[in-house]
Amino acid sequence: MDLRVDHVTVAGRSLESLVDAFEAAGFPVEYGGAHSNGVTHMAIVGFRDGSYIELISTIESETESPWWDDAIRRDGGPCAWAIGVDDIEAATATLDERGVRVDGPAAYERTREDGTLVEWDLTYLGDGDPGSTLPFLIEDRTPRERRVQPTGTLGSSPIHGVDTVVVGVPDLDAAVQRFTDAFDLPTPTRSEFGEVAAEVAVFPDQPVALAQPSEDDWFAERVDEFGPAPVAYVLAYDAGAETRFDDCTEGSLGDRRIDWLPVTDPIGRRYLGIAEATD
Repeated sequence: MDLRVDHVTVAGRSLESLVDAFEAAGFPVEYGGAHSNGVTHMAIVGFRDGSYIELISTIESETESPWWDDAIRRDGGPCAWAIGVDDIEAATATLDERGVRVDGPAAYERTREDGTLVEWDLTYLGDGDPGSTLPFLIEDRTPRERRVQPTGTLGSSPIHGVDTVVVGVPDLDAAVQRFTDAFDLPTPTRSEFGEVAAEVAVFPDQPVALAQPSEDDWFAERVDEFGPAPVAYVLAYDAGAETRFDDCTEGSLGDRRIDWLPVTDPIGRRYLGIAEATD
């Protein structure tokens, strides 16, 4: 099954704070509107390849959210990812046949600030919050451009979009097996995760890497606190292009250089990186 990142999610107690943090780093953000649950609302950082970063919080503080409540209430930051599919019924059936627990497809919607209705179908995979380990599936019911478009200058930016989701897991071997069984992925390469004390498994030509803490540090505490969940997102940009981001710190993911951007809200640590596109 082709893994094509549709979007990734960053959760926090204050949507305004999340928006401010991304705008301060140089990303234009567009308010996306309230979800049909009447509890959460979101903003979008949309890229030219169609992928986007969803910033999400509750409309009213202290309200319980049906999605990622723990990540919202406790300023968890990276919390979920989704892959886009062209036929969600067929993809759901395939994953069900492979032994993956599926919930869906089901219809969802939100209303944009301009009153436009946006509709899509979702299938959740596995246990826990949607997209916390295995991604959830999404297919648009209304034209995709209603749900997302490149925001501001990102339509002409050298940044393509979301390239890799790094998922923190307590058991790397079990997580690798889970992904290879579900999506028929190739054998990953294993190495250290740069500045983070972790062993990482990177699937060749796939938008996901799995990382298991190897020391008792903040990363281990995060995995223990939130369970398996995304810990970082990497954006791809045109090789040799000038990205014009200030205050980056150099790191790596496998044999790939990553420049970590100064986006730390709400977790107090950098979790958004950029790397040259590999194709």
